[in-house]
Amino acid sequence: MAENLQEYVGFVKEIKKLIYKRQYEALKTVNKELINLYWEIGKEITNQQEEKGWGKSIVEVLAQELQREFPGVKGFSTANLWRMRNFYINYCENEKLAPLVREISWTKNVVIMEKCKDDLEREFYIKTTKKYGWTKDVLTNNLENKAYHKYLTNQTNFDLAVPEKYRLQAKLAVKDEYTFDFLEMGIEHSEAELESELIRSIRAFLDEMGGSFTFIGSQYHLAVAGENYYIDLLLFHRRLKSLIAIELKIGEFKPEYVGKMQFYLTALDEKMKLEDENPSIGIIICKSKNRTIVEYALKNLNKPIGVATYKIYDQLPDDMKNLLPTPEEIIERLGALDE
Repeated sequence: MAENLQEYVGFVKEIKKLIYKRQYEALKTVNKELINLYWEIGKEITNQQEEKGWGKSIVEVLAQELQREFPGVKGFSTANLWRMRNFYINYCENEKLAPLVREISWTKNVVIMEKCKDDLEREFYIKTTKKYGWTKDVLTNNLENKAYHKYLTNQTNFDLAVPEKYRLQAKLAVKDEYTFDFLEMGIEHSEAELESELIRSIRAFLDEMGGSFTFIGSQYHLAVAGENYYIDLLLFHRRLKSLIAIELKIGEFKPEYVGKMQFYLTALDEKMKLEDENPSIGIIICKSKNRTIVEYALKNLNKPIGVATYKIYDQLPDDMKNLLPTPEEIIERLGALDE
């Protein structure tokens, strides 16, 4: 009897999985057809304006006619028809993005199209939205937090030290540079003063870190083999479900900082990490860094560590563009999102 019940439960579970799978495939088909429809409408509007020299009024007239013909059907407003036209114009000659845009919803396409002006940036957000199932709100949040630039410029060893299933989220959690312009302190300061001011402005600090962090403590005590050690700041990342150890340095990055951070992460994983949490992550925040030295220091490590810099005043460096990879390197990195 018990065996039959177990078989029945397994049978029901498989049927449910099959239904969910077919529903998802049906939704994908509906979405693809809707995108195709909007694409064709955008194409027709563009062609008619080019061939007949029609101006803006044709879109307004068309919107009125469509709304009269299809009452209760959303999507045929004047604003949305203009989006269809822009959608077609933006992607009609892009052989790579034209098929990709059909893989995500219209509302997400609109967000990406209107907030990103660069095709490589659009490719990043289209691929990540599809791969990780981002909702519109999550997509918007990542756009506002400049996820694309974080993905390209941050220096971590996460490709090797973080499991693939949450590697991208880990990368997006670490900036290449933090702006602490909310601190009331001069350019010359000690590490203790920096830490103290960050604690005093903890809300602004957590906002600058990215919004998914919670504060656990400062000078967090770890006892190992009878010796006492203290982590400058210990946070928890809610999306990653990982402890985040932060070390603050007021000078230039030095390779030996990595060894100390590895020690802290090992101790946290052994003594603090809960069973359902992911491995701890370390972030070393320095006043400055040599990117080549950082790359060498992070190679062949088994603990996930990122190295960032900070500034007190919100002034963009003149050579900011030099931090971005070349277009060829960006294309190569975006290709990894297909895997």
